[in-house]
Amino acid sequence: MSQKIIELAGIGPVILIKRAQSRSIRLSVTIRGVQVSMPKWTPFGAGEAFAAKNLIWIQQELAKISMPLIESGQRIGKLHCVRFEQVLSGQSVAGRVTGTEIVVRLHTGEASTDPDVQKRAQAAALRALKREAERLLPARVQNLATAHHQDYKNITVKQLKRRWGSCDSHKALTFNIFLMELPWEQIDYVIMHELAHTIEMNHGPAFWRVLTSMEPRARILSKQLRSHQPAIGTWNTKPEPESSSAD
Repeated sequence: MSQKIIELAGIGPVILIKRAQSRSIRLSVTIRGVQVSMPKWTPFGAGEAFAAKNLIWIQQELAKISMPLIESGQRIGKLHCVRFEQVLSGQSVAGRVTGTEIVVRLHTGEASTDPDVQKRAQAAALRALKREAERLLPARVQNLATAHHQDYKNITVKQLKRRWGSCDSHKALTFNIFLMELPWEQIDYVIMHELAHTIEMNHGPAFWRVLTSMEPRARILSKQLRSHQPAIGTWNTKPEPESSSAD
């Protein structure tokens, strides 16, 4: 994977990334910035031109993005609550995650709303969600697989950018740590969705027959899921411009 950073007038830095798995030029705008993904054989100039072509869309998306503040007492996932605490000068301000708390430390003079403090809070919150997912999801998956007579190879949890979960051809399941911010009904739907992929890898009629045999409300839950966004604001599910000419 190779990348290049360009400056786009009216936008600022744009990251151009060549990926072996990309089949088209795609543009994404998140709180982390503007990124163009493209096939490895595509010249960087094509990615720059594609970003320039979609300048207005980028500006509109950047205007919508705001980092939600993490506040004292806020619930994160299923198990954790945020607490800010002052520390003495010279002490570490690294965030600490316990079984039930996310402790965000502040130097004297810092406010919980300061950008640097919020970055520390975000990082600690992500660690907490990962711990929750590792602790809670395996048993949930096993129980649903057993109940519906499905089998799978293993489970991995990680921070995904655009998917709640995935299943590969070897029946290995991957789940997004942000699932911990969904209601359990939606979490179970995502699990069953991926279990259905252990039988049908596509989203054709056969897949939906398998899924609705496990969860009759599957299509309703699927529609509801599209309205959910992670509370700590580090994931982008918005549709992105895509170049069909590079397929």
